Order: sequence, then C-alpha cells, then structure tokens
Amino acid sequence: MPQSNLLLDERHRVIRERLAVDGRVLAADLARDLGMSEDTIRRDLRELAALGECRRVYGGALSVSPASGTFVERQTQDVNRKAALAREAAKLVAPGQIVFLDAGSTNLAIARALPNDANTTVVTNAPAIASAVLGRTGFEVILIGGVMDVRAGAALGAQAVRDVSGMAADICFVGACAVDPQLGVGAFGFEDAAFKRAVLERSRIVVVAATNDKLGASAPFHVMPGADIDHLIVEHDASAELLSCFEQVGVRVHRSSAAEDKR
Repeated sequence: MPQSNLLLDERHRVIRERLAVDGRVLAADLARDLGMSEDTIRRDLRELAALGECRRVYGGALSVSPASGTFVERQTQDVNRKAALAREAAKLVAPGQIVFLDAGSTNLAIARALPNDANTTVVTNAPAIASAVLGRTGFEVILIGGVMDVRAGAALGAQAVRDVSGMAADICFVGACAVDPQLGVGAFGFEDAAFKRAVLERSRIVVVAATNDKLGASAPFHVMPGADIDHLIVEHDASAELLSCFEQVGVRVHRSSAAEDKR
C-alpha cells in the first residue's frame, strides 16, 4: 500500500533494501509503491548516488558492485562460492588450449580448479594466478609484465597491453567487477578495463564467472557488452529473470552447484 507519509530516511531505507534484493530500482515503481512523486524519488536516488550507495541510470538506479576492494582483500571473501563457480568454469577448458586468466579472485579460484596433465598454457597478468599453477604437471605459464597495480594485483598499463597484442587465446576468463545485460561487464579501474579489452580482442571464447552480488550491479569503466559474453558462469540460485536477459542475446548460461560449507 502506498505510504506517502514516509520520511526521507525511511524512503532511503526502502530503496537500499530493494537494491540489495533486486540489484536495481525503477523510479516509476518506487513512486507508485511509496505514494511519492517521481521527482521526489529521483532526488532520493541522486542523494544515494552521491553517497556512493547506487549508480544512477536512465529511469532508476543500479546497485554498486561490492568488488571494489583490493585483490588481497577479495581473496578471502566468498571463498566457497567462488570455488563452486571455478569447478563449473574449469569444465570449459579443453586439453592443449591456451587459457587467459586476468586478475580477479574468482579467476584465481579457476586457476586452482584447472586439472593437471592437460597440456594447458596459462597466460596471466596476475602473479598470484601464475603461482597457483606454476610447478603443477601439465602447465606452461606465461606471466605478462608491466607496472604492478596493487589494488588489481596485476600488471597493467602500456607494457602489459603490448605483451598481449602478440598473443591469441583459445579461451579467456575475464575478471568482472559487475555484470549486467544492458550495461555489460564493468571494472573499477581505468587501466584494468583497458587491459581486459585488449585481451578480449585476442580471444576466441570469452567466459565470465560472477557471484550473485555482481549480477545486475554497476562499475564505472566499461569492458564489454553483455551480448559479447560466450559463457556466463553463475551461482546455483542466481536470479532466473536476470539470466533470461542474457540468454535472450545469445549468452550461454551455466549454473554452478551449491557452494560447499567448509566451516
């Protein structure tokens, strides 16, 4: 029932709750449900966006991806959920392929999930990912050089882009900070996004693995359109409505098994 007497803090709380559940809100829907004018709701959304709690888009707002911490910080978050995604993602790798894994905590989990003795070449700009397969049987490792970005945990910049320009990958796992059917894949760093785009130009198959909190979220720097993803790996309980939007543009969606609770 509309509640036109809601105070500012109460409206903001409702908006935050809907963003947390759905990843997005529409100003028209909020205005109808809360009994407020659309101008009032749009002002609320601008205020929340200024606080960094959402990202304004035409007609409403999107939640901001939580994947804004450093690579070291993200390695300790949602470990079991990322491992479940990694097991599903590793099934897409065939023996003898050249596999590119750019920086990302989910991609680190994928590196650990790759099978031994598959004659796989792993190319990465992240030392932690290189270390995850270095010394294991059946792997050749190529580490991209350049200036190390502490937040990304990877080499970025002009040298790294030049290094990948002379390579071609059979399959590329793109580390994504945010994944949305309309906005596509986003990143929090300008140089990180530029490096990812350079890799995508040299890759035959593009795979994105994303936890639920990245789906329908936003990040400031564009990497690729959602329709350009070949395979999207998601959690077992990801929103069917959101995933149908990816499937409608030709993205093949794979659900992982439920994460194992190892506490």
